Amino acid sequence: MTGAHDETARRTRRPGITEALEALGTGAYLVDEQGRILAANSGVERLLGRRAEDLVGEDAHELLHRGAQGQPLHVSQCAMRQAFHAGQPAQGDDDYFSRADGSVLPVSWLIVPYSSGDRSPTTLVIFHPRERTGSTEPRPEGAAEPLSALERLALLAETTSRLTSTLNVDEILRRLVDLVLPRLADWAVVDLITEHDEVWRTAVVQSEEGRLVAHEELQGPMPPVPEHSPMPLSRALRGVASALVDPDVYHSPPDSGIAVEQRRLFDATGIRSAVVVPLRGTREVLGAFTLGRADKPGNFTTADLPLIEDIARRASLALDNARLYQRQRAVAETMQNHLLPQMPRVPGLQLAVRYLPAPDASQVGGDWYDAFSLSDGATALAIGDVVGHDLEATAGMAQLRNMLRAYAWSQQTPPSRIVERLDEAIMPITDVSMATLVCARVSRTSDGTWQLTWSNAGHPPPLLVTRDGLTEYLTDGHSLLLGTGVSVRRPDATVQLPPGCTLLLYTDGLIEAPGRTIDDGLDRLRHHAAALAHRPLPSFTDQLLRRVQPPGLDDVALLTLRTPKESRPGNAPR
Repeated sequence: MTGAHDETARRTRRPGITEALEALGTGAYLVDEQGRILAANSGVERLLGRRAEDLVGEDAHELLHRGAQGQPLHVSQCAMRQAFHAGQPAQGDDDYFSRADGSVLPVSWLIVPYSSGDRSPTTLVIFHPRERTGSTEPRPEGAAEPLSALERLALLAETTSRLTSTLNVDEILRRLVDLVLPRLADWAVVDLITEHDEVWRTAVVQSEEGRLVAHEELQGPMPPVPEHSPMPLSRALRGVASALVDPDVYHSPPDSGIAVEQRRLFDATGIRSAVVVPLRGTREVLGAFTLGRADKPGNFTTADLPLIEDIARRASLALDNARLYQRQRAVAETMQNHLLPQMPRVPGLQLAVRYLPAPDASQVGGDWYDAFSLSDGATALAIGDVVGHDLEATAGMAQLRNMLRAYAWSQQTPPSRIVERLDEAIMPITDVSMATLVCARVSRTSDGTWQLTWSNAGHPPPLLVTRDGLTEYLTDGHSLLLGTGVSVRRPDATVQLPPGCTLLLYTDGLIEAPGRTIDDGLDRLRHHAAALAHRPLPSFTDQLLRRVQPPGLDDVALLTLRTPKESRPGNAPR
């Protein structure tokens, strides 16, 4: 298999792509930036007679796009291919796809850029047999002009792409409202059930003169969900059914507090026609979604229910994933609070630490720091990075940190020996696959100066900044990262720390950024650290993070140490 096909196969296996395509209910496939097919759904198999696995890796234009007589199309004659190269959403109603038996299928199509979970650009292609025109089937009196099949598919595709590309509940709701207003209604209401089984009216939004207006006075806590109420919102919050609603439904005597709140909503908004649908997660009912029309022409009919229910299903999937993520984040934050230690008080030295979790991970990962006093009066410093960005990496980090503490305390050995012992133990007795580490000790000499001894296992080098703004990366004492399985002798390096200097230990999230080399990141860190050398240590540390502006793609751990401005003679270390 060629390299391109290897990459296509890898991207096809990404979780969620096949499910998202199947949810569209018609022919749909995903192509990469070269136009090669990454994944296809069963609608493609049904309409074109081609197996999805046979399509993956093929150029969609060469395989499928045809003229009316089945003849191949040059790129310059293919409207879909030209729209694809333009990189913008587009649609067409007068094109043909090749079936496996050699015949052609007249199709209407839509293409939209699609967020598929990595940084590579992809495009979603949706198609269905061309609609017959001239239908004279009457619409119910007062019904709004329905969306065409292509418009419905476009809305569902956009819903899937936009809602599943974030794990923030507030952002999901904002995007959901933006998708349906004013396209389907002029009011949107979201009621969510919290983890404590309380109902919260989370969003009440109106489309007014081309802008979306949130009505916070109508939001807030709601009464409990009644167990047997037949009222539409109560049934939706129990996950029972969707319903068409008009204001008269809630003008009868209320059977619950929720019915009272619904009457208040209808009276305040002037909604004359509404649809209420459940938001069902995989394990529980998440809430209810209401669309209302007050000024928008036409009333909702039963023909509108399937589309709105499809939108609600996609919103529920996104909300379910976001809630799962938030639960994991809460666990991770609790672990972080217990695993990342407070700094010890060391006479004569100042210490400061900062930890920035990556927002797109589980809020804590493999980055860690440590500082503690040793039995001989020296101070141990450590900073490291365990491979991974999840709770497993966090657990591995805790194992590694605890082992380092035990080795450093029990054995009066240089940092290199501690690193060697960790490397020997990491594979047989921990869950860590690979890790980087700087292990150091700071001690006071007999003449009152401070001395740093360290060993570096594949980690970015410490940065030393004098109080006059001179900088030096401590590149000595460097060796392989931990967990390679290669037994090597680890070196030590030693340097005298000048009075009033600042030492920085940090993880790679501080210096790595897309489109920027490691050397660029190191230079950026050096320049900002030099400019801040005169600041008090807490201010130095905070301002450094603000100025460097880590991109947030990885965790950042930063440990800073400052020596006193004046050296005073003291006792030699024991």
